[in-house]
Amino acid sequence: MGLFSFLTQEIAIDLGTANTIIIHNDKVVVDEPSIVALDQSTGKLLAIGTQARQMHGKTHENIKTIRPLRDGVIADFNAAEQMIRGMIKMINPKQKFFTPTLRMVVCIPSGSTEVEIRAVRDSSEHAGGRDVYMIYEPMAAAIGIGIDVEEPEGSMVVDIGGGTTEIAVIALGGIVCNQSIRIAGDGFTADIQAYMRHQHNIKIGERTAEDIKIEVGSALPDLDNPPPDYNVRGPNLMTAMPIEIPISYQEISHCLDKSLSKVESAIISVLEQTPPELYADIVSKGIYLAGGGALLRGLDKRLTDKINIPFHIAEDPLHAIARGTGIALKNVDKFSFLLR
Repeated sequence: MGLFSFLTQEIAIDLGTANTIIIHNDKVVVDEPSIVALDQSTGKLLAIGTQARQMHGKTHENIKTIRPLRDGVIADFNAAEQMIRGMIKMINPKQKFFTPTLRMVVCIPSGSTEVEIRAVRDSSEHAGGRDVYMIYEPMAAAIGIGIDVEEPEGSMVVDIGGGTTEIAVIALGGIVCNQSIRIAGDGFTADIQAYMRHQHNIKIGERTAEDIKIEVGSALPDLDNPPPDYNVRGPNLMTAMPIEIPISYQEISHCLDKSLSKVESAIISVLEQTPPELYADIVSKGIYLAGGGALLRGLDKRLTDKINIPFHIAEDPLHAIARGTGIALKNVDKFSFLLR
């Protein structure tokens, strides 16, 4: 810590499609939904995170809720910048007069193009970042899970986030082969909305579909300790009359089957590209699951049965990437070869 260390604030940001997590001094200081509410006429920021999520789908013409990230990348540059700036302010709301310069590490999908990486860097710099480093999500997830990424041993990480599923084989501090597919939490939510529309003639919003996924989401049609049915209320598409339908986890496992099969195919495709020596390491160690999608009931068992390699869910999968980003931030010199 130098004399002017209080002038610089070090933060690690997991800029996710669904949630943004900020780590400062090894602690999660911000964990909020990635959504902002703006005034349509002035463009002024009205709410951010949880407050903005409560408005989502319930606004009038003067208020617009925006999710600035789609498929893991910035879709709305201005809203992303406002969101990052607002969330950084949440760290120490008492500091009104003095703003420290920021040194930040932000994680990005491994399939990002140069343009997408540039967008994240620009947004972070506009929000007050002086030194902005980037780290790929699967690498951050591996560090957060506790894997020694510099070892000459193969490790495989599957990170199912909100916008993308990242699959990567890591060895000797680098990504050997990887795939980033745009089927993840948001895709599962859209599947549930479509299923409810076609199967039950009931129209539901994004938030309700998200709640169904959390309450009765399942990757298998038979679970050892099944969750109770979840009652969904909404308008009938034919009559516009209100109806209430109990939804079981078996229905959700059926409706997510197609998307989960695509995730399985992507994992198999990465395993096909893996060099045989690393493949042997992966079979003996197993594959690690991180991200919010790892919390889907029975997912590890489904993947283990399908691929014949044991799958392990990371401890606290939602924060694994943010934790790894935080560790990279603390050891910027040690992990300089991982940062862009």
